[in-house]
Amino acid sequence: MATTQIQGLYVETEGDGAPVVCIHGLGGSSNNWTPVMSAFEGRKVVRLDLPGSARSPLISSESLSIDAYVDVIASVMDELKLQQADIVAHSMGTIVAQHLVIKHPHLVKSLALFGPLVAPPDAGRDGMRQRATLAREKGIAGVQEIADAIVKGATSDETKAQRPVTLALVRESVMRQTPEGYAQSCEALAGAQAAEVEQIKVPTLLVTGDQDGVGKPDAVKAMGERIAGSQVVVISGCGHWTTFEKPQESTAALKSFYAAAG
Repeated sequence: MATTQIQGLYVETEGDGAPVVCIHGLGGSSNNWTPVMSAFEGRKVVRLDLPGSARSPLISSESLSIDAYVDVIASVMDELKLQQADIVAHSMGTIVAQHLVIKHPHLVKSLALFGPLVAPPDAGRDGMRQRATLAREKGIAGVQEIADAIVKGATSDETKAQRPVTLALVRESVMRQTPEGYAQSCEALAGAQAAEVEQIKVPTLLVTGDQDGVGKPDAVKAMGERIAGSQVVVISGCGHWTTFEKPQESTAALKSFYAAAG
C-alpha cells in the first residue's frame, strides 16, 4: 500500500489490475473501505480522504460542494492516469458518484453505492446546517457531541447490542474530522441537488440496511427503479454505516456484483 498526497489530498493506492475508486461519506475516511477490501482482490484500489475530511485539509478558499468533490475526484483520476474505474461510494459519497457518472460518463465503469440517497430531504438539510453550526461553535467538543449522536441514531439495534467495536469505529471516524472541515462537509451535503439518475447507464449496485434512516430501503428501491438494470440489496440488522456494521454481507454483495458485471 502507498499513501501519497495528490493536489493536497491524502490518497491510498493498493494492488494492481482494473482500478476501483472509493468515495467515503460525511464523517468518513479511506477506512470506510478497509472491511471490504477482499472484494477488490486483483484490482488496483484507490481510496482518498475528501477535502476537509480525515487527513485531507481544505484545499480551496471556496466552500465545499458536491460539484467540488466531483471535480477533485476527476482530477485525482487524471493525475493517476485512470481512464476508467469502478466507483464505490457511501452516503454523501453516493451523491458525488451519481454526479460524477453523469458529468464524466467516460470515467465510470460501474457504481456500487452503500447507504445511497439521491439528495437529502428538506428536514435533513436543516439538520446538516445545524451540525455545521455546532461544529463551528463548540469545535472539537461539538464534533464529539455529533459523533455520539451518530453512533446512537445511525447504527442498527443489532450493532448497538452486539458490536461495541463497530460503535467505537463509527465514533472514531467522526471524531477524526476537524470542526471546520466537518462543518463545510455538512454544508456541502445540505446544498446537494439530485442528479438525473435516469441518465445512469452503467451497471449499478445499491446496498442499504433495513434500519438505515438515511438510505431508507423504500427510497433506495425507488431509486433502483429509476436506474435501468440496477440491483438493490437490503441487509438485515444493519444501519447506515453499512461496511462497518455488516462487512461480510457488504463484501459478498460486491463480489457477486463484480462477477455478474464482468
